[in-house]
Amino acid sequence: MHRAVFLDRDGVLNANRPDHVKSLAEFVLLPGALPALSLLGRTGLRVVVISNQSIVNRGLASRETVEGIHRQLVEWAQAAGGRIDAVCYCPHRPDEACGCRKPRPGLLVDAARRLNIDARRSYLVGDAISDVQAALAVGAEPLLVLTGRGRAQAGLLAGMGLQRIPVFKDVLEAAGWILQREQIPYPVSMDALTRLP
Repeated sequence: MHRAVFLDRDGVLNANRPDHVKSLAEFVLLPGALPALSLLGRTGLRVVVISNQSIVNRGLASRETVEGIHRQLVEWAQAAGGRIDAVCYCPHRPDEACGCRKPRPGLLVDAARRLNIDARRSYLVGDAISDVQAALAVGAEPLLVLTGRGRAQAGLLAGMGLQRIPVFKDVLEAAGWILQREQIPYPVSMDALTRLP
């Protein structure tokens, strides 16, 4: 079975918006996103984006729009020398009580089944407690970043007994930690990575 790095989208790869990301014009990558995808894409780990996108069932954006944003994200990752193996998203509103909206683990379970991933030997990088909870539900190792909602959410970890969760400045720092943990040498210099857009 494969191992993977699951990545939350909003707040990890792109900037959060209080009114949601509803179009490609509103989809703004964070500075460390493409360098992180470049690093992770050169490893043997699957790279899978896992995202709650209730904007679909809220009627704020169509599935076609959301999937168009994801196609563009995959293209940007490839142009930067990276790779995204799959993008999985939950279209449901919180009140629909589905099994796939994080913190529930349905998206991860489905992605692991479809892509032959051992979630228990994988990582999840997120910016919210809900990401941490979804990772723990499938036995994956959760990493929290301080971008997006992360700075506010990090303060909640200790009160929930989750103070052992590693916390990083951004997704690039988290990706570097994963490579070190996996004993994978950096395939390119950090200088070269940080010059990516």
